Amino acid sequence: MPSARKLGLVGAALGVLTAGTGAAVAVASRRAGAQRRAPEPDAVTEARFGALRADRSYTVVADDGIRLHVEEVGPLDAEWVVIFVHGYTLALGSWHFQRLALARPGLRLVFYDLRSHGRSERASADSCELDQLGHDLAAVLGVAAGDRPTVLVGHSMGGMTIMALAEQFPDLFGGQVTGVALLSTTTGGLADVDLGLPRVLAPLKLVMLPMLARGMRARPRLAEFTRRTGSDLSWWLTKSYSFGNPAVSPALVDYVGELIAATPVEVIADFFATLMGHDTVRSLPALSGVDTLIVCGEADRLTPLAHSRAMKDALPAARLVVVPGAGHLAMMEQPDPVNDALRTLLDRLAGSTVNRNRRA
Repeated sequence: MPSARKLGLVGAALGVLTAGTGAAVAVASRRAGAQRRAPEPDAVTEARFGALRADRSYTVVADDGIRLHVEEVGPLDAEWVVIFVHGYTLALGSWHFQRLALARPGLRLVFYDLRSHGRSERASADSCELDQLGHDLAAVLGVAAGDRPTVLVGHSMGGMTIMALAEQFPDLFGGQVTGVALLSTTTGGLADVDLGLPRVLAPLKLVMLPMLARGMRARPRLAEFTRRTGSDLSWWLTKSYSFGNPAVSPALVDYVGELIAATPVEVIADFFATLMGHDTVRSLPALSGVDTLIVCGEADRLTPLAHSRAMKDALPAARLVVVPGAGHLAMMEQPDPVNDALRTLLDRLAGSTVNRNRRA
């Protein structure tokens, strides 16, 4: 097989690997192609992704010494703290629209990069697993929130991180943690997701994806080169697996591609096993004591709507919001309904606190 064709096939396979477990393969090039058009001036472009300033930036040291990058918006003396936990291969910049829309007096928004992601320190491969991410969140919670009432918001692997924390420290939930929002996430079963592949091809991913993960870890330079080759295919994969609307802004697809491109292929491989083996069903009873919001895009191919419905069935008091036509990154693709649902959660929690204080 000619080398160019090999690279194309490997690039496509790596794209499915990355997309199928958290987002999509990265793309850094901005070449125009048959599947692309140049970004046009619109609200997305003018939002100036990545240009938002934090009121404070600092480092939290995890229990194994890894340094986690944290940014905050809002007053230090705010009554409430909201901690946002991003997904696999992304970074805190994936909460761009929530950072713009949810800031208000009396509220402090906290964003951090997961270990080995964004500006957080690179961690060893054996520590890149969900149990450790739960402990990392506990460290951020302790430093950022102190003893203030806190709401946790997690997307994809970030939601799994919250569930890992709930399994490890159930007493936090219903105590300091008064609310939880789980966006496009699951309690497990990712190995059974067909990724939207034809039925005849779907079983092949159980063989191919672990093999590709091992190859990425063994030959990171080749894998890094490969995923940046054939940018039009990579861009299409990012668009297809991250978003549901075929007319999604190219500027938004580019921005997500840039976030993912910053994640080394070794890190993508490091987290693969923990995602495929993820099972946090045991954590759900701890969430029954807190106000829980579940959000999922109707067209999510990575953590399908059925997974959110299963969580809702296990948590009858939770509120389920389905975003019509949205894909895995609903909070970026259609931020308004997601932000409205988050505001409703925060308003309900604030109202409950006021009523409790009055009764006291």
